Amino acid sequence: MPTVDAPLLTRAALNRALLARQHLLARATGPALDLVDHLVGLQAQNPPSPYTALWSRLEGFRHADIGAALESRRAARIAVMRGTIHLVTAADALVLPGLASPLYARDLRFNTQHGAGLRQLELAELTNAARALVEESPRTTTELGRLLAERWPRVAPTTLAYGARGTLPLVQVPPRGVWRQSGATTWTTADAWFGPAAVESAPDLTDPDARAAELERLVLRFLAAFGPASVADVQQWSGLGGLRSVVDQLRDRLVTFRAEPGPGSATGRELFDLPDAPRPDPAVDAPIRFLPDLDNLLLAHADRTRVISEEHRRRLTSLNGGLPGSFLADGRVAGTWTVTRERVDTGQVRPRRELATLELRPFDALDATTSRAVTAEGEGLVRFVADDAADHRVRVVPP
Repeated sequence: MPTVDAPLLTRAALNRALLARQHLLARATGPALDLVDHLVGLQAQNPPSPYTALWSRLEGFRHADIGAALESRRAARIAVMRGTIHLVTAADALVLPGLASPLYARDLRFNTQHGAGLRQLELAELTNAARALVEESPRTTTELGRLLAERWPRVAPTTLAYGARGTLPLVQVPPRGVWRQSGATTWTTADAWFGPAAVESAPDLTDPDARAAELERLVLRFLAAFGPASVADVQQWSGLGGLRSVVDQLRDRLVTFRAEPGPGSATGRELFDLPDAPRPDPAVDAPIRFLPDLDNLLLAHADRTRVISEEHRRRLTSLNGGLPGSFLADGRVAGTWTVTRERVDTGQVRPRRELATLELRPFDALDATTSRAVTAEGEGLVRFVADDAADHRVRVVPP
Protein backbone atom coordinates (compact mmCIF):
# COMPACT_ATOMS: atom_id res chain seq x y z
CA MET A 1 0.00 0.00 0.00
CA PRO A 2 1.52 3.37 -0.97
CA THR A 3 1.92 6.14 1.56
CA VAL A 4 -0.37 9.13 1.17
CA ASP A 5 2.61 11.39 0.47
CA ALA A 6 3.76 9.32 -2.56
CA PRO A 7 3.37 11.40 -5.75
CA LEU A 8 0.02 10.89 -7.46
CA LEU A 9 -0.16 9.78 -11.09
CA THR A 10 -3.50 10.41 -12.77
CA ARG A 11 -4.88 8.09 -15.41
CA ALA A 12 -3.98 10.69 -18.01
CA ALA A 13 -0.38 10.71 -16.78
CA LEU A 14 -0.24 6.91 -16.86
CA ASN A 15 -1.69 6.94 -20.36
CA ARG A 16 0.94 9.26 -21.77
CA ALA A 17 3.78 7.44 -19.99
CA LEU A 18 2.62 4.12 -21.44
CA LEU A 19 2.22 5.55 -24.96
CA ALA A 20 5.68 7.10 -24.84
CA ARG A 21 7.31 3.80 -23.85
CA GLN A 22 5.33 1.91 -26.47
CA HIS A 23 6.41 4.42 -29.12
CA LEU A 24 2.80 5.30 -29.80
CA LEU A 25 3.33 9.02 -29.21
CA ALA A 26 6.20 9.18 -31.69
CA ARG A 27 7.33 6.28 -33.83
CA ALA A 28 10.75 4.83 -33.03
CA THR A 29 13.62 4.74 -35.48
CA GLY A 30 16.18 2.00 -35.94
CA PRO A 31 16.11 -1.77 -36.45
CA ALA A 32 12.84 -3.61 -35.91
CA LEU A 33 14.44 -6.16 -33.59
CA ASP A 34 15.61 -3.39 -31.26
CA LEU A 35 11.98 -2.44 -30.73
CA VAL A 36 10.91 -6.09 -30.37
CA ASP A 37 13.54 -6.41 -27.66
CA HIS A 38 12.41 -3.21 -25.89
CA LEU A 39 8.78 -4.37 -25.89
CA VAL A 40 9.78 -7.82 -24.57
CA GLY A 41 8.11 -9.38 -27.57
CA LEU A 42 4.84 -8.87 -29.40
CA GLN A 43 1.64 -10.89 -29.21
CA ALA A 44 1.62 -13.20 -32.21
CA GLN A 45 -1.13 -15.82 -31.98
CA ASN A 46 -2.20 -14.58 -35.39
CA PRO A 47 0.86 -14.30 -37.68
CA PRO A 48 0.01 -10.84 -39.13
CA SER A 49 -0.48 -9.18 -35.74
CA PRO A 50 3.16 -8.24 -34.97
CA TYR A 51 3.46 -6.59 -38.38
CA THR A 52 0.64 -4.15 -37.64
CA ALA A 53 1.99 -3.58 -34.13
CA LEU A 54 5.39 -2.61 -35.51
CA TRP A 55 3.96 -0.51 -38.36
CA SER A 56 2.24 1.67 -35.75
CA ARG A 57 5.37 1.98 -33.62
CA LEU A 58 8.35 2.08 -36.00
CA GLU A 59 9.21 4.61 -38.69
CA GLY A 60 9.70 3.02 -42.10
CA PHE A 61 8.88 -0.52 -40.97
CA ARG A 62 8.74 -3.06 -43.80
CA HIS A 63 7.19 -6.54 -43.85
CA ALA A 64 10.54 -8.04 -44.85
CA ASP A 65 12.20 -6.80 -41.65
CA ILE A 66 10.47 -9.50 -39.61
CA GLY A 67 10.44 -12.20 -42.27
CA ALA A 68 14.21 -11.89 -42.63
CA ALA A 69 14.70 -12.00 -38.85
CA LEU A 70 12.66 -15.19 -38.56
CA GLU A 71 14.42 -16.91 -41.44
CA SER A 72 17.88 -15.91 -40.20
CA ARG A 73 17.00 -17.13 -36.67
CA ARG A 74 17.46 -13.72 -35.07
CA ALA A 75 13.83 -13.87 -33.93
CA ALA A 76 11.28 -16.58 -33.25
CA ARG A 77 7.63 -17.28 -32.55
CA ILE A 78 7.36 -19.08 -29.21
CA ALA A 79 5.04 -19.33 -26.18
CA VAL A 80 6.21 -17.04 -23.39
CA MET A 81 4.21 -14.59 -21.24
CA ARG A 82 0.80 -15.87 -20.18
CA GLY A 83 1.53 -19.04 -22.16
CA THR A 84 0.76 -17.23 -25.43
CA ILE A 85 2.69 -17.11 -28.70
CA HIS A 86 4.90 -14.04 -29.03
CA LEU A 87 7.38 -12.80 -31.58
CA VAL A 88 10.61 -12.39 -29.59
CA THR A 89 14.33 -11.99 -30.19
CA ALA A 90 16.54 -15.07 -30.22
CA ALA A 91 17.98 -14.13 -26.83
CA ASP A 92 14.50 -13.92 -25.29
CA ALA A 93 13.42 -17.20 -26.90
CA LEU A 94 16.16 -18.90 -24.86
CA VAL A 95 15.17 -17.27 -21.54
CA LEU A 96 11.51 -16.28 -21.35
CA PRO A 97 10.00 -19.79 -21.73
CA GLY A 98 12.11 -20.96 -18.80
CA LEU A 99 10.96 -18.07 -16.64
CA ALA A 100 7.35 -18.86 -17.55
CA SER A 101 7.74 -22.60 -16.84
CA PRO A 102 5.72 -22.52 -13.55
CA LEU A 103 2.74 -21.28 -15.55
CA TYR A 104 2.99 -24.18 -17.98
CA ALA A 105 3.51 -26.74 -15.20
CA ARG A 106 0.38 -25.57 -13.41
CA ASP A 107 -1.65 -25.70 -16.61
CA LEU A 108 -0.53 -29.24 -17.44
CA ARG A 109 -1.63 -30.45 -14.05
CA PHE A 110 -5.04 -28.80 -13.97
CA ASN A 111 -5.98 -28.32 -17.64
CA THR A 112 -9.60 -29.43 -18.01
CA GLN A 113 -9.11 -30.99 -21.45
CA HIS A 114 -5.69 -32.63 -21.11
CA GLY A 115 -4.83 -32.76 -17.40
CA ALA A 116 -6.37 -36.18 -16.71
CA GLY A 117 -4.52 -37.85 -19.57
CA LEU A 118 -1.19 -36.23 -18.69
CA ARG A 119 -1.45 -37.30 -15.05
CA GLN A 120 -1.19 -40.90 -16.28
CA LEU A 121 2.33 -40.24 -17.58
CA GLU A 122 5.80 -39.52 -16.34
CA LEU A 123 6.13 -36.07 -17.87
CA ALA A 124 9.92 -36.33 -17.94
CA GLU A 125 9.65 -39.36 -20.24
CA LEU A 126 7.18 -37.54 -22.49
CA THR A 127 9.45 -34.51 -22.62
CA ASN A 128 12.51 -36.58 -23.59
CA ALA A 129 10.62 -38.50 -26.26
CA ALA A 130 9.13 -35.33 -27.74
CA ARG A 131 12.49 -33.57 -27.70
CA ALA A 132 14.10 -36.40 -29.65
CA LEU A 133 11.35 -36.30 -32.27
CA VAL A 134 11.29 -32.55 -32.93
CA GLU A 135 15.07 -32.21 -32.83
CA GLU A 136 15.41 -35.04 -35.33
CA SER A 137 13.15 -33.05 -37.67
CA PRO A 138 10.63 -30.21 -37.09
CA ARG A 139 7.16 -31.71 -36.63
CA THR A 140 3.63 -30.44 -37.01
CA THR A 141 1.36 -30.74 -33.98
CA THR A 142 -0.55 -33.59 -35.61
CA GLU A 143 2.57 -35.49 -36.58
CA LEU A 144 4.12 -35.07 -33.14
CA GLY A 145 1.00 -36.35 -31.41
CA ARG A 146 0.75 -39.35 -33.76
CA LEU A 147 4.38 -40.35 -33.21
CA LEU A 148 4.11 -40.00 -29.44
CA ALA A 149 0.94 -42.12 -29.47
CA GLU A 150 2.95 -45.03 -30.81
CA ARG A 151 4.57 -45.15 -27.37
CA TRP A 152 1.53 -44.12 -25.32
CA PRO A 153 -1.43 -45.52 -27.29
CA ARG A 154 -3.91 -45.08 -24.43
CA VAL A 155 -3.49 -41.31 -24.35
CA ALA A 156 -5.01 -39.07 -27.03
CA PRO A 157 -2.44 -37.78 -29.54
CA THR A 158 -3.69 -34.23 -29.02
CA THR A 159 -3.02 -34.56 -25.29
CA LEU A 160 0.48 -35.92 -25.87
CA ALA A 161 1.29 -33.04 -28.22
CA TYR A 162 -0.13 -30.57 -25.71
CA GLY A 163 2.08 -32.06 -23.00
CA ALA A 164 5.13 -31.70 -25.22
CA ARG A 165 4.33 -28.06 -25.89
CA GLY A 166 3.93 -27.44 -22.16
CA THR A 167 7.25 -28.99 -21.15
CA LEU A 168 9.52 -27.93 -24.01
CA PRO A 169 10.41 -24.45 -25.35
CA LEU A 170 9.09 -25.05 -28.87
CA VAL A 171 9.76 -22.61 -31.69
CA GLN A 172 7.38 -22.29 -34.64
CA VAL A 173 9.74 -22.57 -37.59
CA PRO A 174 9.34 -20.51 -40.80
CA PRO A 175 7.59 -20.04 -43.10
CA ARG A 176 5.07 -19.72 -40.26
CA GLY A 177 4.99 -16.03 -39.38
CA VAL A 178 6.59 -14.77 -42.61
CA TRP A 179 4.39 -12.20 -44.34
CA ARG A 180 2.15 -13.63 -47.06
CA GLN A 181 3.47 -17.15 -46.49
CA SER A 182 1.57 -19.95 -44.83
CA GLY A 183 1.88 -23.52 -43.72
CA ALA A 184 1.02 -25.78 -40.82
CA THR A 185 2.51 -24.87 -37.46
CA THR A 186 5.75 -26.82 -37.25
CA TRP A 187 7.84 -27.13 -34.09
CA THR A 188 11.37 -27.71 -32.93
CA THR A 189 13.12 -26.80 -29.69
CA ALA A 190 14.71 -23.42 -29.15
CA ASP A 191 17.98 -25.21 -28.35
CA ALA A 192 18.02 -27.00 -31.70
CA TRP A 193 16.88 -23.94 -33.65
CA PHE A 194 19.44 -21.50 -32.27
CA GLY A 195 22.32 -23.93 -31.79
CA PRO A 196 24.86 -24.80 -29.10
CA ALA A 197 26.68 -21.45 -29.09
CA ALA A 198 23.50 -19.49 -28.37
CA VAL A 199 22.39 -21.99 -25.73
CA GLU A 200 25.77 -21.82 -24.03
CA SER A 201 25.54 -18.03 -23.75
CA ALA A 202 22.05 -18.09 -22.19
CA PRO A 203 21.67 -17.98 -18.39
CA ASP A 204 21.24 -21.30 -16.58
CA LEU A 205 17.78 -20.96 -15.05
CA THR A 206 18.23 -24.12 -12.97
CA ASP A 207 20.61 -22.03 -10.86
CA PRO A 208 18.41 -20.23 -8.27
CA ASP A 209 20.62 -17.13 -8.27
CA ALA A 210 20.57 -16.90 -12.06
CA ARG A 211 16.79 -17.34 -12.10
CA ALA A 212 16.32 -14.65 -9.45
CA ALA A 213 18.50 -12.26 -11.43
CA GLU A 214 16.54 -12.90 -14.63
CA LEU A 215 13.21 -12.35 -12.86
CA GLU A 216 14.48 -9.01 -11.59
CA ARG A 217 15.61 -8.13 -15.11
CA LEU A 218 12.18 -9.12 -16.43
CA VAL A 219 10.45 -6.75 -14.02
CA LEU A 220 12.78 -3.89 -14.98
CA ARG A 221 12.15 -4.51 -18.69
CA PHE A 222 8.41 -4.58 -18.09
CA LEU A 223 8.55 -1.20 -16.38
CA ALA A 224 10.66 0.23 -19.21
CA ALA A 225 8.02 -0.81 -21.75
CA PHE A 226 4.75 -0.70 -19.76
CA GLY A 227 5.31 1.28 -16.56
CA PRO A 228 4.59 2.85 -14.20
CA ALA A 229 2.90 -0.28 -12.88
CA SER A 230 1.79 -2.19 -9.83
CA VAL A 231 2.83 -5.68 -8.78
CA ALA A 232 -0.56 -6.89 -10.00
CA ASP A 233 0.20 -5.38 -13.41
CA VAL A 234 3.52 -7.24 -13.68
CA GLN A 235 1.81 -10.48 -12.75
CA GLN A 236 -1.02 -9.91 -15.22
CA TRP A 237 1.45 -9.32 -18.05
CA SER A 238 3.74 -12.23 -17.25
CA GLY A 239 1.16 -14.74 -16.03
CA LEU A 240 3.41 -15.42 -13.03
CA GLY A 241 2.49 -15.16 -9.36
CA GLY A 242 4.67 -14.40 -6.39
CA LEU A 243 6.40 -11.36 -7.91
CA ARG A 244 5.86 -9.13 -4.88
CA SER A 245 9.12 -10.38 -3.39
CA VAL A 246 10.96 -9.69 -6.67
CA VAL A 247 9.67 -6.12 -6.76
CA ASP A 248 10.55 -5.65 -3.08
CA GLN A 249 14.13 -6.67 -3.85
CA LEU A 250 14.24 -3.91 -6.46
CA ARG A 251 12.75 -1.12 -4.34
CA ASP A 252 16.02 0.73 -3.85
CA ARG A 253 16.41 0.91 -7.65
CA LEU A 254 12.86 2.14 -8.28
CA VAL A 255 10.68 5.16 -7.58
CA THR A 256 7.16 4.79 -6.22
CA PHE A 257 3.91 6.59 -6.95
CA ARG A 258 0.26 6.13 -6.15
CA ALA A 259 -2.52 5.79 -8.67
CA GLU A 260 -5.78 7.69 -8.58
CA PRO A 261 -8.08 6.19 -5.96
CA GLY A 262 -10.63 3.77 -7.29
CA PRO A 263 -13.21 1.27 -6.03
CA GLY A 264 -11.91 -0.51 -2.95
CA SER A 265 -8.87 1.74 -2.56
CA ALA A 266 -8.97 5.03 -0.67
CA THR A 267 -5.36 5.93 -1.44
CA GLY A 268 -4.82 4.30 -4.84
CA ARG A 269 -2.56 1.42 -5.86
CA GLU A 270 1.17 1.54 -5.28
CA LEU A 271 3.00 1.99 -8.57
CA PHE A 272 6.67 1.36 -9.33
CA ASP A 273 8.84 2.84 -12.03
CA LEU A 274 12.37 3.32 -13.28
CA PRO A 275 13.77 6.66 -12.08
CA ASP A 276 14.69 7.95 -15.54
CA ALA A 277 11.81 6.48 -17.56
CA PRO A 278 9.74 8.96 -19.63
CA ARG A 279 6.68 10.41 -17.93
CA PRO A 280 5.41 13.06 -20.35
CA ASP A 281 3.06 15.90 -19.56
CA PRO A 282 -0.45 14.41 -19.52
CA ALA A 283 -1.58 17.19 -21.86
CA VAL A 284 0.82 16.27 -24.67
CA ASP A 285 -0.99 15.43 -27.92
CA ALA A 286 -1.44 11.76 -28.75
CA PRO A 287 -1.89 10.89 -32.45
CA ILE A 288 -4.27 8.36 -33.92
CA ARG A 289 -2.71 4.91 -33.72
CA PHE A 290 -3.90 1.47 -34.81
CA LEU A 291 -3.38 -1.71 -32.75
CA PRO A 292 -3.65 -5.29 -33.97
CA ASP A 293 -5.83 -7.89 -32.32
CA LEU A 294 -4.60 -8.91 -28.85
CA ASP A 295 -1.99 -6.15 -28.63
CA ASN A 296 -0.08 -6.26 -25.35
CA LEU A 297 -0.99 -2.62 -24.73
CA LEU A 298 -4.48 -3.88 -23.84
CA LEU A 299 -3.42 -7.00 -21.94
CA ALA A 300 -0.43 -5.96 -19.83
CA HIS A 301 -2.15 -4.37 -16.83
CA ALA A 302 -4.52 -5.58 -14.17
CA ASP A 303 -6.07 -2.10 -14.27
CA ARG A 304 -6.48 -1.15 -17.92
CA THR A 305 -8.34 2.11 -17.37
CA ARG A 306 -5.25 4.05 -18.42
CA VAL A 307 -6.07 3.12 -22.04
CA ILE A 308 -9.69 1.95 -22.09
CA SER A 309 -12.80 2.57 -20.02
CA GLU A 310 -14.53 -0.37 -18.39
CA GLU A 311 -17.58 0.20 -20.61
CA HIS A 312 -15.51 0.08 -23.79
CA ARG A 313 -13.44 -2.85 -22.54
CA ARG A 314 -16.60 -4.93 -22.18
CA ARG A 315 -17.65 -3.98 -25.71
CA LEU A 316 -14.20 -4.80 -27.08
CA THR A 317 -13.85 -8.29 -25.60
CA SER A 318 -15.42 -11.06 -27.68
CA LEU A 319 -17.13 -14.16 -26.33
CA ASN A 320 -13.95 -16.26 -26.68
CA GLY A 321 -11.86 -13.70 -24.82
CA GLY A 322 -10.16 -12.34 -27.92
CA LEU A 323 -9.61 -8.71 -28.74
CA PRO A 324 -10.15 -7.34 -32.26
CA GLY A 325 -7.99 -4.74 -33.91
CA SER A 326 -8.63 -1.34 -32.33
CA PHE A 327 -7.62 2.28 -32.74
CA LEU A 328 -6.56 4.95 -30.28
CA ALA A 329 -7.85 8.53 -30.33
CA ASP A 330 -6.29 10.90 -27.82
CA GLY A 331 -4.45 7.88 -26.43
CA ARG A 332 -7.50 5.80 -25.57
CA VAL A 333 -9.29 2.97 -27.36
CA ALA A 334 -12.03 4.63 -29.41
CA GLY A 335 -13.21 1.80 -31.66
CA THR A 336 -12.35 -1.27 -33.71
CA TRP A 337 -11.17 -1.96 -37.24
CA THR A 338 -11.28 -4.74 -39.80
CA VAL A 339 -10.11 -5.06 -43.39
CA THR A 340 -12.50 -6.62 -45.91
CA ARG A 341 -11.75 -7.55 -49.52
CA GLU A 342 -13.92 -7.75 -52.62
CA ARG A 343 -13.52 -8.07 -56.37
CA VAL A 344 -14.88 -5.04 -58.20
CA ASP A 345 -15.74 -4.70 -61.88
CA THR A 346 -13.98 -1.66 -63.35
CA GLY A 347 -16.30 -1.57 -66.34
CA GLN A 348 -13.28 -1.56 -68.60
CA VAL A 349 -11.31 -4.16 -70.51
CA ARG A 350 -9.09 -4.75 -67.49
CA PRO A 351 -10.00 -7.75 -65.32
CA ARG A 352 -11.76 -7.32 -62.00
CA ARG A 353 -9.57 -5.70 -59.35
CA GLU A 354 -9.42 -6.47 -55.66
CA LEU A 355 -10.54 -3.65 -53.38
CA ALA A 356 -9.46 -3.67 -49.73
CA THR A 357 -11.60 -1.63 -47.35
CA LEU A 358 -10.58 -0.62 -43.85
CA GLU A 359 -13.81 -0.44 -41.86
CA LEU A 360 -13.61 1.70 -38.73
CA ARG A 361 -16.27 1.20 -36.07
CA PRO A 362 -15.97 3.92 -33.43
CA PHE A 363 -17.65 3.36 -30.07
CA ASP A 364 -19.00 6.92 -30.14
CA ALA A 365 -19.47 9.51 -32.86
CA LEU A 366 -16.18 11.11 -33.93
CA ASP A 367 -15.85 14.86 -34.32
CA ALA A 368 -14.79 16.14 -37.73
CA THR A 369 -11.13 16.65 -36.79
CA THR A 370 -10.77 13.15 -35.30
CA SER A 371 -12.60 11.59 -38.25
CA ARG A 372 -10.19 13.20 -40.71
CA ALA A 373 -7.18 12.13 -38.65
CA VAL A 374 -8.30 8.52 -38.23
CA THR A 375 -9.09 8.30 -41.95
CA ALA A 376 -5.67 9.68 -42.90
CA GLU A 377 -3.82 7.24 -40.64
CA GLY A 378 -6.11 4.43 -41.80
CA GLU A 379 -5.18 5.01 -45.42
CA GLY A 380 -1.61 4.07 -44.56
CA LEU A 381 -2.72 1.05 -42.55
CA VAL A 382 -4.94 -0.48 -45.23
CA ARG A 383 -2.17 -0.18 -47.82
CA PHE A 384 0.21 -1.89 -45.40
CA VAL A 385 -2.15 -4.69 -44.32
CA ALA A 386 -3.56 -5.32 -47.80
CA ASP A 387 -0.35 -4.67 -49.72
CA ASP A 388 -1.38 -7.17 -52.39
CA ALA A 389 -4.70 -5.47 -53.22
CA ALA A 390 -5.03 -3.19 -56.25
CA ASP A 391 -7.24 -0.55 -54.62
CA HIS A 392 -7.78 0.66 -51.07
CA ARG A 393 -10.28 2.75 -49.18
CA VAL A 394 -11.27 3.70 -45.64
CA ARG A 395 -14.87 3.70 -44.43
CA VAL A 396 -16.09 4.95 -41.06
CA VAL A 397 -19.17 3.01 -39.91
CA PRO A 398 -21.44 5.23 -37.76
CA PRO A 399 -21.88 3.94 -34.18
